[in-house]
Amino acid sequence: MKVLYVCAELYPFLKTGGLADVSAGLAPALKDLGCEVRLLLPAFPAITNVAHTLRPVAPLPKGASPWGPSPALPPADVVLATLPDLDMAVYLVRAPALYARPGNPYLGPDGKDWSDNAQRFCALGWTAATLGQGLDPDWVPDVIHGHDWHVGLAPAYVRAFAEAGCDTPATVFTIHNLAYQGLFPSPLFPTLGLPANFFSITGLEYFGQVSFMKAALQYADRITTVSPGYAREILTATHGFGLDGLLRERAPALSGILNGVDYQVWSPATDPLLPRTYDVNTLSDKAAAKHTLQTRFGLEPRADALVFGVVSRLTEQKGLHLLPQVMAELVRHGGQLAVLGQGDAVLEQAFADAAIHYPQQVGVCIGYDETSAHTVLAGADVILVPSAFEPCGLTQLYGLRYGTLPLVRRVGGLADTVVDCALENLDAQTATGFVFEELSAKGLLSALQRAFALARRPHEWRAVQQHGMSLRFDWQTAARHYLALYRSLRPHANSFTGPHSGSSGDAHQPDFSV
Repeated sequence: MKVLYVCAELYPFLKTGGLADVSAGLAPALKDLGCEVRLLLPAFPAITNVAHTLRPVAPLPKGASPWGPSPALPPADVVLATLPDLDMAVYLVRAPALYARPGNPYLGPDGKDWSDNAQRFCALGWTAATLGQGLDPDWVPDVIHGHDWHVGLAPAYVRAFAEAGCDTPATVFTIHNLAYQGLFPSPLFPTLGLPANFFSITGLEYFGQVSFMKAALQYADRITTVSPGYAREILTATHGFGLDGLLRERAPALSGILNGVDYQVWSPATDPLLPRTYDVNTLSDKAAAKHTLQTRFGLEPRADALVFGVVSRLTEQKGLHLLPQVMAELVRHGGQLAVLGQGDAVLEQAFADAAIHYPQQVGVCIGYDETSAHTVLAGADVILVPSAFEPCGLTQLYGLRYGTLPLVRRVGGLADTVVDCALENLDAQTATGFVFEELSAKGLLSALQRAFALARRPHEWRAVQQHGMSLRFDWQTAARHYLALYRSLRPHANSFTGPHSGSSGDAHQPDFSV
């Protein structure tokens, strides 16, 4: 089974959020199951600076396609490369005019989207589709698996090739966050090189705009989300962001597959970023991480303080606008707060003000780095993820592994992975954290109060920690679900030995091996 895994980020080379962690975990897990996986990434500087080119593949096709003009893109080519410590080949789309820019892959120095993002990610989708048409004659995928709106046009191009009579791979598209949809003005549609009828209500037109996300939802063979709970939620108006109607139409093709954790990176027993490693049997050694956290964030070094941690984008989506509203109560109960993240300027200022108002009880670091993230995850007693919506969430899974109890809102993947410390769950030994319902300061405060109450019962707290640390949310499980999905689309892929597994003999296939 040949799988082309298409994404915009890959940990540890380029990361703005959980998408990079997913790419780093899922693709190797698929390879371990016997899939022949190759990645496709834009040639951002963070990637090209460490990549080793194996061979040039071809220029990115320009000019005509089977249905008309191809996308209007600057000169670009595709190379096959390797990346350090990654045991699989990587296709890179090299287009200096689009990708040779430092910093964030999506935002300019002014913090705003690059004005040509439509072109930049059109090129990624077009490359995926043309690799599915033999751009590299030595390797043609059975399945193209794209991730988030950046790859949204890939299923549309594949569908256009299919409607033109070409043999095509199957397409799978994973929604990581439906709130980010890749919306662009309609006048750019002709530059995308898609059939004219694709700009319609049954295509990628969305209230007069072009939606890369809608393109994928409309044209992909199968759609997945990153948790079963989120797959159900996006069928509703509350969480569907205007696309719930289309998603309900496509519900038979939609499923939720829970993300996993790379326990080689996120494990307190082996974590090189901790002052002292520990495991479920040596939880007392977690105190060293707590002391380091308190020192690094300027908190009073009190072993008995209940420390709440945040590692997150600072946005209302993450529910963090509620936290300043309960700060006084948190501190009054003797709690401390360590915040690591960046995002909304108003929230950044609110947390900075709280650190001034509550010296040695609230510590804030605006920004992100891996060492600080691991320090918070290991050193805190409770990790806060009070999201308004959460497709999956990885932070709470990291918290479970580190014996840092998650405090979450009952939504999306958080509801799928955290069991509240209610009396019946404590009695059944299934509790793993604190869960609240209402997106309000009152709802958050109720969960904080339960955390303080459980902390006064150290024996029960330790039992909850140990149960959470024993759970596994591994990529191997997720990969098995994805492989089953691929096989449902290409049941005979493994039996083919030609350049395109699953091809039909009389189908037309353009020659892109330039």
